[in-house]
Amino acid sequence: MTYPARITACLAVLAAALPLAARAQSTAEQEAKSRAANIAAWPDAARSLFGQKTTPAATSAPRAIGSYARGCLAGGEALPTEGPSWQVMRLNRHRNWGHPILVDYLEKLARDVPRITGWNGLLVGDMSQPRGGPMLTGHASHQIGLDADVWLTPMPRGGLSREQRENVPAVNMARSDWRDVDPRHWTPSHVRLLRAVSADPKVERIFVNPAIKVALCREPGDRSWLEKVRPIWGHNYHFHIRLACPAGMASCQGQEPPNFGDGCGAELTGWVERQHEAIFNPPKPRPGPKPKPKPPMGLDALPPECRQVLAAP
Repeated sequence: MTYPARITACLAVLAAALPLAARAQSTAEQEAKSRAANIAAWPDAARSLFGQKTTPAATSAPRAIGSYARGCLAGGEALPTEGPSWQVMRLNRHRNWGHPILVDYLEKLARDVPRITGWNGLLVGDMSQPRGGPMLTGHASHQIGLDADVWLTPMPRGGLSREQRENVPAVNMARSDWRDVDPRHWTPSHVRLLRAVSADPKVERIFVNPAIKVALCREPGDRSWLEKVRPIWGHNYHFHIRLACPAGMASCQGQEPPNFGDGCGAELTGWVERQHEAIFNPPKPRPGPKPKPKPPMGLDALPPECRQVLAAP
């Protein structure tokens, strides 16, 4: 990992480690100001152009275009903001869009969750923007309508009010030393849910915090299902589901199938130790003036079809 990439990763982990009281200040108003500032600073950036679209691109057939971190979405569909066993969180972000395959998958998963876990339902976080593409804040991926974040906090009985869905803080599943899960919050239901998601052939990857992967690797029996479950910075409040490209969709660039085993050995240990170091012994900033920020991704970095998606009615 290069030095800039390591700094970026450290900042992401540090942000995840902030006290819940501080993170609770991320209100709808503050997020709106952040988005507006991003548009003002880089009005021609791909993230600004896609971030301002509030409706999907009307096309004859839905298409995921490009790769998960460099693409867009045509013919997107919105997951209803609530259903019998799910609620969408942070509604002000307008990120409850995806390829119809993802919407169908999440609705089915939510229906099955009470049986799998005993929970009342799921709290669904960010999916994609109406036309996919880079986001004004947050994710590098989630660009082609096949990624979704699901909170590790169960939907409470009776659900949450709209105000609560904008402001209630999520529960940190990592222990205070970030080397394992917090037994006050982590339960066998979480394991059953992740195992069920992994078993679905449509699921390409599941991303969790390294501390969560540590807990999963302790589970007895066959661990082959862990092949899809990958450790990554953040993801201590939610897990990230990534679906495979729809069959026959040439415009969608998928990932290679996982071929690295259960991931419970030295690789995981490295992730855990790098995370611990980043949080408790972060590198000191280099002396001298701060480097100028790198310009965000431009439209030329995306597949040419994404210009048509932007221009579509």
